[in-house]
Amino acid sequence: MKLLTNKTTRSNTITYAVVVISFVLLQLWSGAGMSSSLKGMLVPICAYVVMALSLNLTVGVLGELSLGHAGFMSVGAFTGTTAAMALAQSIPSDGLRLAIAMVVGALFAAIAGFLIGIPVLRLRGDYLAIVTLAFGEIIKSIFTNLYVGFDGGLRVSLLSNQTGIADNDLIIRGPMGIGGITKISTFVAGFVLIMLTLIVIFNLVNSRSGRAIMALRDNRIAAESVGIPVTKYKMMAFVISAALAGAAGTLFGLNYSTVVANKFDFNTSILILVFVVLGGQGRMLGSIIAAAALTILPEVLREFADYRMLVYAIVLILVMIFTNNPTIKGFFTRLFSKKQEGGANQ
Repeated sequence: MKLLTNKTTRSNTITYAVVVISFVLLQLWSGAGMSSSLKGMLVPICAYVVMALSLNLTVGVLGELSLGHAGFMSVGAFTGTTAAMALAQSIPSDGLRLAIAMVVGALFAAIAGFLIGIPVLRLRGDYLAIVTLAFGEIIKSIFTNLYVGFDGGLRVSLLSNQTGIADNDLIIRGPMGIGGITKISTFVAGFVLIMLTLIVIFNLVNSRSGRAIMALRDNRIAAESVGIPVTKYKMMAFVISAALAGAAGTLFGLNYSTVVANKFDFNTSILILVFVVLGGQGRMLGSIIAAAALTILPEVLREFADYRMLVYAIVLILVMIFTNNPTIKGFFTRLFSKKQEGGANQ
């Protein structure tokens, strides 16, 4: 047990160190001539990293497949951005307003996660995946047809603008989403959110609740037989995952001048799932590296013009083949073991 604890602590420390070192290097590079296109990708990379980490909590730690994670991201993006715009006059500080908006986005996403989790978490396997996919599309459809404005109070309507407020004065304008957003998201805020996400996940995984969640993943029947409440711990992991996704959505939404619901569709959920699978289920450092690499890769391949998405797909397939090949895994395991033995003999 002590050896396992030391190994886990060392792995967590390495993950923290990689994130901090990457942040410092990117900050230095940003001040020393980083291209404007890459600078513009720093905040989205942070948002996608948090999304990958939060989904890994559901897929890797809890062991349940969710295909609607982008829905929680959209809840955070729309509610957090609305809160930031509503507080623009009363809270002039961009940093404080961003922090409050992310808390609001996380809170509403957590509520959505709880409401969705009530029926969904009674299912398992493919059935759960299909239902989460449906809920993700429902959330996208709601925001596509939602109209929200302020006129002496909050006014909301669905399907058409019946708020009594002119379309141009609305905050959420149905299919046109939210426009005229003041971009207040920063790379520093993204770094802080990643660190907070890692702290939350690592502390949960290493706690009694985390061990109960992993016991449910490994053998549900055995966990139930020793008195572990299945619904409680599944709901805990699902709601925390949704809340983190909501905070990431707020960070993402406040990085652009316009946010529309179609940005958070099924394709986005699948992209986030690819980050998790490629990085390794339950491996947080792998999710971070995969999310950053696959977000940057399409931009790097832009010089291939019409063929860049084809090249992107081929690279993705090759990486998946190599990372899941037993022969290659065995080779690196033996190589690493020999290095450790050599170090011990010295």
